[in-house]
Amino acid sequence: MACAFLLFAVSFPIFGWPVAFGWLVILPIFAVYLVARLRTTVSNDGLEVRSMFSKRTLSWDEVKGFRFPKRNWARAELTDGTEVPLPAVSFHRLPEIAIASGGRITDPFASAAAAFDAEQAEQAEQSAQSEQPATDSDKQPEEEQK
Repeated sequence: MACAFLLFAVSFPIFGWPVAFGWLVILPIFAVYLVARLRTTVSNDGLEVRSMFSKRTLSWDEVKGFRFPKRNWARAELTDGTEVPLPAVSFHRLPEIAIASGGRITDPFASAAAAFDAEQAEQAEQSAQSEQPATDSDKQPEEEQK
């Protein structure tokens, strides 16, 4: 859709002065190529990273972790100390990656949800205990102190 809008936008200068702006037709073609080419495919075996001119397959044993720079795609940190940019991968895709990795990569969303659920259960238990009436055995130490 964005590529079609780009073609529409550059069509006005192209039709207005084709000799000077005819080269602008390359921009939508290049955008279509980038959209079709750049990708990261996640599978149970690892990651397949496709950039503009290359393709690389990373097994899960090679991946040490992920880094998410500001305003950029994620980067896979490898066990040999290098980093590989992961096209079209951002922080919100981390749960999918965690599931496909088979537990090698942890899902921070699931960890946070589990911690929240545990905290809610603990608070519910504490409030249930505080609402129970005091028994006779609880009152006896108070009477002995007086």
